[in-house]
Parts: sequence; C-alpha cells; structure tokens
Amino acid sequence: MGWLKDVSTFLLVLNLLLALAIVFLERRNVGVTWAWLMVLLFLPGLGFVLYLILGQNLSRRKLYKIREEDQRKLDSLIESQRESFRRHQIHYNDPEMVIYQDLIYMNLRSGHALFTQNNAVEVFTDGPSKFDRLFADLEAARHHIHLQYYILNADGLGKRLVELLARKAQEGVQVRLLYDDIGSNRLPRHFFDGLIRAGGQVAAFFPSRIPYLNFRVNYRNHRKVAVIDGEFGYIGGFNVGDEYLGLNPRYGFWRDTHLRLQGTTVLQLQAHFLMDWNLASVHKLKEETSFFPLYRPGVGQVGVQIVASGPDNEMEQIKNAYIKMINDAKESIYIQSPYFIPDESLLNALKLAIWSGVDVRMMIPSRPDHRMVYWASWSYLGELLEAGMKCFLYEKGFLHAKMVVIDGRVASVGTANMDIRSFKLNFEINAFLYDTATASRLQAIFEEDMEHSLQLTYDIYRNRSALYKLRESCTRLLSPIL
Repeated sequence: MGWLKDVSTFLLVLNLLLALAIVFLERRNVGVTWAWLMVLLFLPGLGFVLYLILGQNLSRRKLYKIREEDQRKLDSLIESQRESFRRHQIHYNDPEMVIYQDLIYMNLRSGHALFTQNNAVEVFTDGPSKFDRLFADLEAARHHIHLQYYILNADGLGKRLVELLARKAQEGVQVRLLYDDIGSNRLPRHFFDGLIRAGGQVAAFFPSRIPYLNFRVNYRNHRKVAVIDGEFGYIGGFNVGDEYLGLNPRYGFWRDTHLRLQGTTVLQLQAHFLMDWNLASVHKLKEETSFFPLYRPGVGQVGVQIVASGPDNEMEQIKNAYIKMINDAKESIYIQSPYFIPDESLLNALKLAIWSGVDVRMMIPSRPDHRMVYWASWSYLGELLEAGMKCFLYEKGFLHAKMVVIDGRVASVGTANMDIRSFKLNFEINAFLYDTATASRLQAIFEEDMEHSLQLTYDIYRNRSALYKLRESCTRLLSPIL
C-alpha cells in the first residue's frame, strides 16, 4: 500500500504549498485567508480543487477595456466635477444635501460616479407593478433595449419577456440581453433561439467553457439593469421569474425594492451595461451617440450617483459608501438586506453608530433561502443586538430588498446585499439617492414593513437553542467565503 503513502505525502505537500501561496502571495483579508486555510486543512485534495474554482483573485486583472478616447472624456468629466466640489461651486436642488458633499465626492473619486440632479425616481416594492411598468416601457421602445439580469428563469414571466423582446427586435429595435451564466444555469439550451432569429443579441457573463465546470463560478454578475432608448433605466433587486411575482409557494409574496430612473443618471447605467456587454459578448459595441441621447429638461430634481463595484477592483466602492453613510448618520439608520455578513469595518461602523445614540434598525427575512448564509447572519446580528440595535424579521413573504436609508435624507437602492460576497466577489451596482423626499418615502416603506415583521430582541436571541448556537459558530468561520 505504498502508493497510498505517496498520495498522502503529495497531498500534504500540495496543501502546504497552496497555503503558503494564499498567505504570502494573495495578500487577502485575514478572515478570508484563515477560512481558506481551514478548508485546506480539513479537506486535503478537495480543498485544492475548491480553491482553484472559488479562490481566484480577479483584482489583479484588467477585465474592462475602455478606448483611450472614451477614457480621456470620462477622466475630463470627473476632474471637472471634482474641481467644482473643491471650489464649492455645486448648487444642490435639495439644500440639505450639502452635508453629504464628502460622500458624493468620495463616490466620484473612488467609484467614478458622476453626480447628477436632473433625475426622476419611481419606487417599486412588488413584482407585478414593477414588471407591468417595465413591459410598458419595453413596448414603447423605439431604438434600443438593454437588459441585464443575474437570474432569468424559463417560466411564465421569462417566456413573456423573451417573446416581447423578439417582437421588438422584429420591429427593428436593437435588443441586447445579458444574463449571468451561474445565476441562470437552469435555462434550456435553445431558450433564446426565437429572439436571436428575430435579430436580438444574447450574451452570458463568465460562461462555462467546460460542461459542469466553471473556474469563475465564485464571481457572479449580480447586477439587474434595464436601459430603454437611453431615456429610462431600472435598477434594484428583482430578477426575472415567476417567484418574483409572488407565484412560488416556497417564498409567497416577494418583497423587493426596485427603481425606475429618468434623467442623466440613466446614461451612467448605460455606460456600465456597455462595459459588461463588451466583456461578455463577441458583438462589441462602441459608445455611440444614439445610446447617449441629450438630456431633455424638466424630468426631475433628484440627485443620483450610480456606483458599481466588483472583484476586478480592490476598492470595494459600494461597501465604502455604506460605511461613509453610516458614519454620517446623526439620527437613524434603516437597513434591509436578505443576507447580513459584514466584515469588521462595517460591523464596527454600525456599533459606533449605535453607541453614539443613532437609531439603527436592521430587517432581514424570517425564513432563509440560503441556510448557511442565514445562520452566519444571525451570529453577527447577535453582536449588534447586544449593542442596542433593533432587528426585525419580515414575515409577510420573502424580503429580498437591498436598501439603506440615513436620517430620512439620503438612501441607497441596488443589487448589493449587506454581505462580504456582494462587497468582494460579485459585480454589483447601486443608486445613491440625494433627496429628502425620496429618502423619506423609502423610510416610510421600511416602517410599513415593520408592521409585517417580528422584532428579534436580544433576550430572544440569547435564549436560542444549543443547536442554533453551534451552527451559527460553525458557519461564521466560513462566512468570508460563503
């Protein structure tokens, strides 16, 4: 049985070399490093395979390629706006937003997120109303339709969408549909044939080159974006499928938050879509003027920044913006997220806010869709409950909203959950809203949701069973790579 000894020795050496690579070459977050070392220790051989599939670091690679001419234009716009901020030359439609100038400047500098104030914002909290509005805009499209979703299901809603897109393509409208290969892995092979025959284009983000094996499985494009004629944009939490209409008995009513945008901020959504499309599709696009129509005055007065983040960049722009918002809070912080796995920086920011007397409220679903993530979330909630946070478990259905509201004045709605995966591993995109009326509306929605929630107190949490405590402790150890 000497071969068994040889195999064991080989695995031991392989694990040791990989552990050294993780520690000394990757320069990862300490929590992530320890999580991977645990996997290698307890799963020799298999741990190596898991690391090859899940542990790649994309931040060293320049995934998005922008033409030099376009990059110069963008840099010029950003520098011009930065100079206006430095000279205090920005006039705010909502005068209260002047106190958030440093947040706006940070997003501009680190996330290249231009600040515009000529926008209108419409809020949706249920699937039927959101998709009715989207389908109406799609029907009225004249030049192009650009759609991007993490999950696209081949069910009733998915079929209706693809049939509508095929019809618009036949009418001569440019149709482009981008989906994530992992999130939409149940799609039938020929699901888009009719759309493609009609002249539409479809692309998968990070597709599997080898059947049943994707070495980029850990990096998912979690964005949900729609741009119609460069005039209307959608961003938020809804994917495409019957469950998002509340038709899946497992989840029941699907509670999410999605925005319909008009104004110059739509052009920023367009730019992000084009970059994702050019990364995923063989049909490369240039930033044609037809995709960026001139702004028509009189649309709205809301200040908006579109902030994107992803594993190709170590900046973690959305997480940093969350922390900055939390640090700016003086009265209240309302957070909705289906998953809550913060890193130390976010956890400490929330604790400091609580200890400073800020009313911090967190809302998560009362029942999970991903059990291990949910169990890990509870361990972090316990720390904040002990510090004085108020936590609510949404019971009317499944809560999938990703929303932060600060002092009823500024807010963020988008695709990023309050977890490490969204901050480090997923491609995400959020709208940051600088308008008291809009933020107050979102805060009121949170308070309405509280009426359908059970408050989780620290006493309830502390009296949970020994089994609950054990699984929380175990899943927390793996939380950096869940």
